[in-house]
Amino acid sequence: MTPPDRDAILAFIRQSPALVGKREIARAFHLHGAERQALKQLLAELEEEGLLDSGPGKSFHPGGSLPRVAVLQIVSSQGARIIARPERWEHDGPAPDVVVASGQGGARGGGRRHDRLQAGDRILARISGEPPRFQGTVIKRLPRGQTHILGVVRKDERGAMQLQPVDKRSRRHWPIHHGDDVTPGMLVRAELKGTGQRCVAHVTDRLGDPFATGLSLSDIAIAAKGIPAEFAEEVIAEANRSEGRQITPREDWTATPFVTIDPPDARDFDDAVCAVAEGDGWRLQVAIADVSWYVRPGTALDRSAFDRGNSIYFPDKVVPMLPEALSAGACSLRSGSDKAVLVADMRLSAEGRLTGWTFHRARVRIVQNLAYEQAQAIFDGKADSPLRTAVLDPLWNCWKALMKARAHRDPLDLELPEKRVVLDEKGHIADIVERKRLDAHRVIEEMMIIANVAAAKALEARKAPVMYRNHPSPDREKLTGLKDYLETLGVNFALGQVIKTSVFNRILHRNKERPDFPEISEAVLRAQSQAFYGPRNEGHFGLSLASYAHFTSPIRRYADVLVHRALVGAFNLGEGGLPDDAGPRFAAIGEHISFTERRAMEAERETLDRYVARFLSAKVGQTVHARISGVQAFGFFATVEKVGGDGLVPVSALGAERFRFDEAGRFLEGMESGRRFVQGQWLDLILEEADLISGGLRFSLPGVEAVAPGRRFGRDSRRPRSGGRSEGKAGPPKGVRRGRRG
Repeated sequence: MTPPDRDAILAFIRQSPALVGKREIARAFHLHGAERQALKQLLAELEEEGLLDSGPGKSFHPGGSLPRVAVLQIVSSQGARIIARPERWEHDGPAPDVVVASGQGGARGGGRRHDRLQAGDRILARISGEPPRFQGTVIKRLPRGQTHILGVVRKDERGAMQLQPVDKRSRRHWPIHHGDDVTPGMLVRAELKGTGQRCVAHVTDRLGDPFATGLSLSDIAIAAKGIPAEFAEEVIAEANRSEGRQITPREDWTATPFVTIDPPDARDFDDAVCAVAEGDGWRLQVAIADVSWYVRPGTALDRSAFDRGNSIYFPDKVVPMLPEALSAGACSLRSGSDKAVLVADMRLSAEGRLTGWTFHRARVRIVQNLAYEQAQAIFDGKADSPLRTAVLDPLWNCWKALMKARAHRDPLDLELPEKRVVLDEKGHIADIVERKRLDAHRVIEEMMIIANVAAAKALEARKAPVMYRNHPSPDREKLTGLKDYLETLGVNFALGQVIKTSVFNRILHRNKERPDFPEISEAVLRAQSQAFYGPRNEGHFGLSLASYAHFTSPIRRYADVLVHRALVGAFNLGEGGLPDDAGPRFAAIGEHISFTERRAMEAERETLDRYVARFLSAKVGQTVHARISGVQAFGFFATVEKVGGDGLVPVSALGAERFRFDEAGRFLEGMESGRRFVQGQWLDLILEEADLISGGLRFSLPGVEAVAPGRRFGRDSRRPRSGGRSEGKAGPPKGVRRGRRG
């Protein structure tokens, strides 16, 4: 019998419910002797051509696909939907998403029961389905931990090379494989091999000394998070071709006096606005860069934008979602030339309610690109400009109507300070300051919100797919933790009521003059759920909106590109609409762009921490004024006044006295003296360390001699535990010794 042909082998492997190797194929096709040798040769050819890949146990699966059994890492856990990706993926393009079967979060592994699967967890899973829709069933929960790590080479006291992770949450330094050629200070990527104390870091990539090779602090986050920072030549070439695409035919709106209002350091301009009084109400026009005209579905440019998911903004650079030819060129709404836009043309009542909308593909010419401070100065009469009467006065008055509707909705009223790194001409840190909040910021924010609402409602009315921006209400566990904490401050918060944003706003408004208001405000923020993207409408709790989608920033968010394409199709606006099969894929796409958004936020936050550490490094050994921002059983975290950056004061730095940890009250209390260290408390601390690589800070108390590790600390056993891990349940278990950093 001759060996089966290529198509028969591929079909058999694809349809088999179990692992398939050479033995199973030979048995199925009744092959013996020389026929098996011919089969072996054919399988090798198929693998070389990429039509087959090898898997566990010398099994085969279709090339570019997933094996029947694979190690997966959880990347997203939203509600009942859990998304994972293969830990190993050696093919072109992004690794595929695998939807892990619901109810599998309690899989067993290592002989004990586990909580629900969370991002970062590792599983061995049985894979079913075909690209791009894979499903996974948990076989075994695997030990959590990184197999690849980014860090800096350090030499310990014995002269041995160790790897210090760039993640400041990682407390362990890993011994580097003795055969690896590294020098102290080198930034490297390594693979962890072995278990327990025998785990060793094997260096796979040498990135050089970050401070001698021109690497910036943002480059560390880019490397650590695996952020795609360079565009493929194919993508750049396609963007350059798209940049020259003619923007006609489309409606001519060049006579409409649109302006953009953005930060003074804005790198791209997504949106422009214009408002005119109409009867008792307003006509508000929000023009958004028509990215869907330039980025077509299924192209290399589109795949690259999807993979990135969003732009990422660092103090010294931006990692854009789109190449510069589009993000800073054709799509950026700079004044002085005609630009392609998608316009939300909205009617508002005198009370700011949305009463009607239409959407148009138009050609506009921006009157002027304004900075927030510039627009505010013109409106306040501190700077002369003909724009005030003709353009800015109507915008501000329209905003006042929108604020009436906002007051009626009563969205969550949280305005937390935001830090900005100021760099000098040489890229050195000149200062770290709080961003000022002006009415000009609020004008644009409210106009973008109402345009996003109009986009969602318009698509719903046309029964078109919607990529919603969902923000669920807080879960019971977080609310219980908030209640327990507020009670320690004498603030009442009843759980029996229906939780609306107005409930939180009453707490905030009643306690605004208290000295501990920042702690109350931060506690309310921590109690909120995380927003995410998806095709099923779950409303936006924080904004008190029933339907909400992102429409206003397609240059920097892929979610907005999808909404634009849906609008183009729903309103028959020409080319570049959604493909027919896009709607069913929205769930998987939503999971992916939610993941990339969280990745970007982490990278931006960690980079800011590194800049703060660099800024404070000149103050090591000096006293700084700081506020306690978090308390745990192993110590407390403090934030430097005006600058930011969280640093640890370990329990060992509090002296020889034993301290008990009160979870609900979030304080440490001396068991002999009764001295307390409470969240929100201000005190002077000595800055002992500012690590530029991890962004970590370490403090000590002036005049207090630290104790050596080994002394045990107490826990408040009289108070029942409540709340989740985010509410203080992350303290070390009974028996953990003093001096350890968590």
